[in-house]
Amino acid sequence: MTKEERLKKRHRAEKRFRFYGLTSIFVALLFVVILVQNIFSKGSSAFKKTVITTEVFFDQELLEIQNGASQEEIMEADFYDIMIENLIKAYPAKDRDEEDELLKLFSGDAEIEIKKAFLNDNNLIGKTITLDLTASDDIDQLHKGNYPRDLPEERRRISDFQLVIYDYFVENKKISKNFNNYFFNNGDSRDPELAGIGGALVGSFYSILICLLLAFPVAVLASIYLEEFAPKNKITDFIEININNLAAVPSIVYGLLALQILLATIQLPRSTPLVAGITLALMTLPRIIIPCRASLKAVPPSIREGALAVGASKFQSVFHHVVPLALPGTLSGTIIGLAQALGETAPLILIGMVAFVVDIPSSPVDPSSSLPVQVYLWSESAERGFVEKTSATIMMLLSFLIVMNFIAVYLRQKFEKRWN
Repeated sequence: MTKEERLKKRHRAEKRFRFYGLTSIFVALLFVVILVQNIFSKGSSAFKKTVITTEVFFDQELLEIQNGASQEEIMEADFYDIMIENLIKAYPAKDRDEEDELLKLFSGDAEIEIKKAFLNDNNLIGKTITLDLTASDDIDQLHKGNYPRDLPEERRRISDFQLVIYDYFVENKKISKNFNNYFFNNGDSRDPELAGIGGALVGSFYSILICLLLAFPVAVLASIYLEEFAPKNKITDFIEININNLAAVPSIVYGLLALQILLATIQLPRSTPLVAGITLALMTLPRIIIPCRASLKAVPPSIREGALAVGASKFQSVFHHVVPLALPGTLSGTIIGLAQALGETAPLILIGMVAFVVDIPSSPVDPSSSLPVQVYLWSESAERGFVEKTSATIMMLLSFLIVMNFIAVYLRQKFEKRWN
């Protein structure tokens, strides 16, 4: 084979390699686009909720309270009769069965929504106001186009009479879609139209905060000691090997560890962000130590030598010169580690955060859920309303992960020093 033929063969190999690389990137991006499009198409409707515009008359005989009543009196008052009296007027029903069918079109929160309206203005006795009351999940999915209405009645959760009422509401412009504040303000619920990620969002925040407070200082100090002060011997070699091994341990192993030590032995409260944060800190610790040590090692030896040459101690040269220069890489590694911890599910399931929790936690020791666990819980539910809630929660989780990764890249590019 001549020199020209060998050169042509090498060029063809380079072109094939470039083609294979570009094809791989294109296929990967295609799958990402398909995944994101599928999630957004299913989850975007969760940020809207269907409401039914209803006129509500506050009858004093039914409420048994006066105008100007205190908040305690309003909270103790029974608004159930007021709710029933006004909801059955939304459509001219003929008998009790039709009234029951009509009431099923409203969510179970209708009474609370009416009470909240009176709490905002306690001088409504004898007055009629217009409220947008949340519709039931079935009507919500029907109005969003996610519910097939052409099926036989026995295969639908909505009866033919309820479809007639729905068409009446649409014709009279009494049904619309508003921003779904319940999705962000409420905790979990058995009713899809009332379920929200409020509890999971706060639980994830507490968990990541505890994880950061525990893992970051320990990881940084351990990295500084191992890289700058520890003698190079078999003991430190053993520690380094185990740090690398711990970074590759499956997360569920940390859940088993927390289950045995934190819950069974120390008996910390179950299903709380406190236990979740400690578990995630143990898991994140080696993932922060490794990039932190790499950042310390990347600082040129001349920085250390220059500091020592002007009379600085070893401690001063490390903490006054080396550590600040290694901080960008340390922070970016920490943020990426926290982003990985934010998406963990298996260890949190083992410590009980898979429990059904309605209330939003007010402290790290209150029972709670987390965003990835909430996705796991809703994905097992059969109602169509939970399908969009699951996809919307994934959208929120992906948004947080993307933002955290962008922050890591920004910090590295802004503060990183380049050495010639």
